[in-house]
Amino acid sequence: MTTFTVLLAGDITPTARLAAQIAGTRIIAADSGMRHAAVLGVAPELWLGDFDSAPEPLLAAHDDVPRLVFPAAKSMTDGELAVEEALQRGATGFVLVGGFGGRTDHAMAHVQLALRLARNGIATLITSGDEEGYPLVPGERTIDLPPGSRFSVVPVTDLSALSLTGVRWPLERRFVPAGSTLTISNEAFGPIGITLDDGLAMVIAAPEVRQ
Repeated sequence: MTTFTVLLAGDITPTARLAAQIAGTRIIAADSGMRHAAVLGVAPELWLGDFDSAPEPLLAAHDDVPRLVFPAAKSMTDGELAVEEALQRGATGFVLVGGFGGRTDHAMAHVQLALRLARNGIATLITSGDEEGYPLVPGERTIDLPPGSRFSVVPVTDLSALSLTGVRWPLERRFVPAGSTLTISNEAFGPIGITLDDGLAMVIAAPEVRQ
């Protein structure tokens, strides 16, 4: 599996869990997402975008990183361009760092992008360090969360036969309509098991940090 980390412009909180999630991955920075490189101690193999939000000190600090420059008037965000470039380089999985926070429209676009990738069989995690997003498509999956972690299953469409195990409030083959808050604010006892017959959702988790 070839996993790419894409550094996006949203907020991040550096954690040991985040460091482990990106360890050994290939790195691409999207525009001002490059500011996370120094914080995370990583060296991107490519920096791309229209560079409209990258300040001069950031540009000077990373002038050794190869750049791919796009016009400001374009049909994709810098984040989606980075994902497309990574796919051309053989990506089979993604960690989208800084995918939450910042502009709400971009955060929602990252969620939709993650769902599209997941529907094509490409595992994708959105993370800001203290918050994680996992696209949920039909099938079975396990999400490794520390005990005590808060999480929610946010329906994007109607969900058919949703089951949750390893949680404080389990479900068994439950129909959850889009817009329902039934699956908001659950608690993981450890890794959680999820099965879904039909529909799309995002699992939004706040991993419990043990000192």
